[in-house]
Amino acid sequence: MKKIARIIAIIFLSIFGTYQASAQYYYYNDDYFDTPLLFEMGGSVNAMNCLTDIGGHKGLGTDWFKDLNIGKTHLAGGFYAALLYRYAWGLRLEGTYGNISANDNVLVGIQDIAKERYNRNTNFRSTITEIAAIAEFHLLHIFIDWPSRDDSPPRYSPYLLGGIGYFSFNPQAKLNNRFIDLQPLSTEGQGFKEYPNRPVYKLKQINYPVGAGVKYELSPLVNLRLEFVYRILNTDYLDDVSTRYIDPNLFANYFTGSKLTNALLLNDR
Repeated sequence: MKKIARIIAIIFLSIFGTYQASAQYYYYNDDYFDTPLLFEMGGSVNAMNCLTDIGGHKGLGTDWFKDLNIGKTHLAGGFYAALLYRYAWGLRLEGTYGNISANDNVLVGIQDIAKERYNRNTNFRSTITEIAAIAEFHLLHIFIDWPSRDDSPPRYSPYLLGGIGYFSFNPQAKLNNRFIDLQPLSTEGQGFKEYPNRPVYKLKQINYPVGAGVKYELSPLVNLRLEFVYRILNTDYLDDVSTRYIDPNLFANYFTGSKLTNALLLNDR
């Protein structure tokens, strides 16, 4: 199966409070002081989706948004705490929790090469839990020296972001109205001596969030953010699908009972 890039896309909407200690007055409100270092904390409502080998659209599969199935978007949430220096440089620690899924049945009725993905009849779901440290770069405050100007800075602030995260996932497939964990089944021979180049993948891994957003100050104490984050992963097994099918007779060398039955049913549907 074609190896493609793996990402989790999150639209990040948050409202948070800002704490400011003693210094000069805030530029549009004399009731609050303004300092070089601000502390922020808050929560977020997210829309989470993924690009994997499963599902997609007609034609050859790609590793970009052409194959994103919007109907598989799930609601997610998070919380964070951040430090912002001179409105220009930020660092935040955040936690995010959500779900992702994909299903080859979205390709029903397609008659081109993508029909083979529909015939494959594969599906998966997974919960995602992540902790990430993310740096923010607020462009209007990095490249413009507002204290030297006569006008005040705008209340909106576009920014770029990048960082490192640690996340957990657990791909499952639906079989007879039950969801079965796929990683223990080695559906592509992971960990089998016959496939030495296919190690068992870990369910907790490092990822790399990158993205962009815009922050708007509703008041000196409340900000609103809209953000898009693209998460680059180090695994191609987010959906338990990466390479080629294996000889199903090999499963009997490693598994017995219900585990063997599930592996035989789920490795090639």
